[in-house]
Amino acid sequence: MDSLTNPVLFYGGQHYMFSNFSAFRVVWRGRDWMTSEHAYQAAKFLEPEMQDLIAAATSAHDAKKLGRKHDDLKRPDWPEMKLSIMEEILRAKLAQHPFIKERLLETIGREIVEDSPKDSFWGRGPDYKGANHLGRLWMKLRNELTLGKYER
Repeated sequence: MDSLTNPVLFYGGQHYMFSNFSAFRVVWRGRDWMTSEHAYQAAKFLEPEMQDLIAAATSAHDAKKLGRKHDDLKRPDWPEMKLSIMEEILRAKLAQHPFIKERLLETIGREIVEDSPKDSFWGRGPDYKGANHLGRLWMKLRNELTLGKYER
């Protein structure tokens, strides 16, 4: 099967580890985060108080709710920064968890798609025509791993 007819779908299930909601701690920018979702949501804000509030969230879901609740306080450059910040966080997660690296390498030759029925930016969206930026970032990191260009 080609990569388009046999994509790696993640949101939950077998490839849950690629989700930002998966229970893999990540140290990013000198701070220990419960999940990559916590780190991403906190990165939206420049104020340490907001970052601390999100870091203290008891779940990735709660971290996301806090990030959205305080949307009006987001850093002004967030739209331009969010992709590069997500890439930084994913790089940290990948470097810190050999299990994720192993699972990522098992996907060689297949498209990786965040199977989100709602999110058309990070995932496939309701019409399967979403930008799939999260899946694309994982494929970028996988390509770097296979080409020996991955920065640890």
